[in-house]
Amino acid sequence: MSRPLPPLYEGSLPLIAQVNRYVLHWRSLGRIYRHDAWVLGKLCRFMQDQGYIELDQRCFEAWCASLQDKTPCVRRGWQLMVRKFCLFRQRSEPGCFVPDSVYFTRPAPYYEPPVIVTPEQVAHLLDVVDREPANPVFPLRKAVVRMSFVLLFTAGLRRRELLRLTLADVDVERGVLAIRDSKFNKSRLLPMSADAMHEVRRYLLQRLAPGTDHAPSSPLIGHHTLSGKFTGYVGEGLYRLLRTALMQANICDAHGRYPSLRDFRHSFAVQALLRWYREGADVQAQLPQLSLYMGHVSIYSTWLYLHWIPDVATAASRLFETRWGKLLPGALP
Repeated sequence: MSRPLPPLYEGSLPLIAQVNRYVLHWRSLGRIYRHDAWVLGKLCRFMQDQGYIELDQRCFEAWCASLQDKTPCVRRGWQLMVRKFCLFRQRSEPGCFVPDSVYFTRPAPYYEPPVIVTPEQVAHLLDVVDREPANPVFPLRKAVVRMSFVLLFTAGLRRRELLRLTLADVDVERGVLAIRDSKFNKSRLLPMSADAMHEVRRYLLQRLAPGTDHAPSSPLIGHHTLSGKFTGYVGEGLYRLLRTALMQANICDAHGRYPSLRDFRHSFAVQALLRWYREGADVQAQLPQLSLYMGHVSIYSTWLYLHWIPDVATAASRLFETRWGKLLPGALP
């Protein structure tokens, strides 16, 4: 079942009608266009708040100046989205304003290597979570933290995919998770390991306790509010919850950096690579399967998650020696 799309914008600003027409055009072609529509909505609200009637050079520069709290890459990305909208608008209004990309914010990518989490660290993390006292107000919290780490590490889920899981998405009999309408509007079925499904069943015993929301469309990961309603977590709320657990377990790298939720997805890919090298598998043949499992549109996207850490280098070297070492001078018999 497809997720409902966010509503289009309302208001007296003339530009809003053009934005709605632009968004509907792309959605008619099968695109969801959530983020672009959200950015254009922020532009419309800025214009309404600041009293601008038309999108011109002065208005565009003022809007760009209001984005100083964003990173250079985010600012440039939003500017390009507005330019793309203006080019679409120019088809029916040849004289409309189109910003010149030459003057856009220069990209300044900031990249920190992810913190790769090991199975031993995850085992320690789960032990620390289990030793924490139960929360009398939110009794499901410990189970949510444990289940979240298990799914992030063993299935390589994106944060949004984890948050959007419902009870209907878990097939306990077949051991499969259904990821619906994820990034690039792609859906996929994820077979789970026996240990992961054991954790899912353990979690469901508490999640489906009497008095909880058993509707198939209700969130898998969530909590009861003080009013008694069961609701799912938002991204920032879940992140704070899991980061607290990471800090309590002292799961960090040599520089003291704690892993982000996205780093667990990187760790999933690296652990798959490491496992294949140790098993002597044909890694190149396995990569398309990993790409499909992670929901990528190309193997290049998967390659960005494969990091040449020392354990991977050692396993790859041993596999190479086993297969081809006898051809090298001085190799062991």
